[in-house]
Amino acid sequence: MRVQGKTVVVTGGASGIGRALARRFKAEGAKTVVVADRDGDGARTVADEISGVAHAIDVASAEQIRELVAQTERERGPIDLFCSNAGILVLGGAEATDEEWDRIWQINVHSHVLAARELVPRMIARGGGYLLNTASAAGLLTQIGSAPYSVTKHAAVGFAEWLSITHGHQGLKVSVLCPQAVRSAMTAGSDEGGVAGVDGLMEPEQLADVVISGLESEQFLILPHPEVREYMRRKSSDYDRWIRGMRRLQERFT
Repeated sequence: MRVQGKTVVVTGGASGIGRALARRFKAEGAKTVVVADRDGDGARTVADEISGVAHAIDVASAEQIRELVAQTERERGPIDLFCSNAGILVLGGAEATDEEWDRIWQINVHSHVLAARELVPRMIARGGGYLLNTASAAGLLTQIGSAPYSVTKHAAVGFAEWLSITHGHQGLKVSVLCPQAVRSAMTAGSDEGGVAGVDGLMEPEQLADVVISGLESEQFLILPHPEVREYMRRKSSDYDRWIRGMRRLQERFT
């Protein structure tokens, strides 16, 4: 898929990965880029910069996702590419509060479900469309120091996989973006991205380059950090050995 002439929506578009994607989609010639974020002022700043459209939204709200999709298609035409990118981090393990577990689940997983609920029927009816869901390398490996993040990102990958398998023959295209550490508000204050930055802290603009390439080749799994693919191979070939290695990695950061 090439984004030139397309209508694109990016959630979490006010900063970090989302902002870089919005800017890059405009540079690639997208007809309309809708910048959606809970930070309405930030969304407007990015939208103004790229002559796009700002939309203040809580992606955990079914009603607000429904309105985002309906308003965009009513005013700007069919959504060709929807980037479900918003995400949060909660540290800790099982002791994280119920409220923290619920919030991260709603944003990191259920927001993808809500977007698909609105868009998949529309896209299938008109012969196709594209969903780009941001997950994380943590959804393929794990996130040391954060069970909520690891669990929700695994679920996000699983849902994207299910969508592709179930609706691919109906013209729906799905990619899932799984980076390691990227310079953003989420990694701010950590030493070069912390444990997720073992292979370097990537700039959002570098990630956007990889996303454009992945969309053009319609890859399901977009891996800005190529090392992740090798880690996946090691994990699948000898799970116990991989876990032992991850324990050693954890010791380095605790």
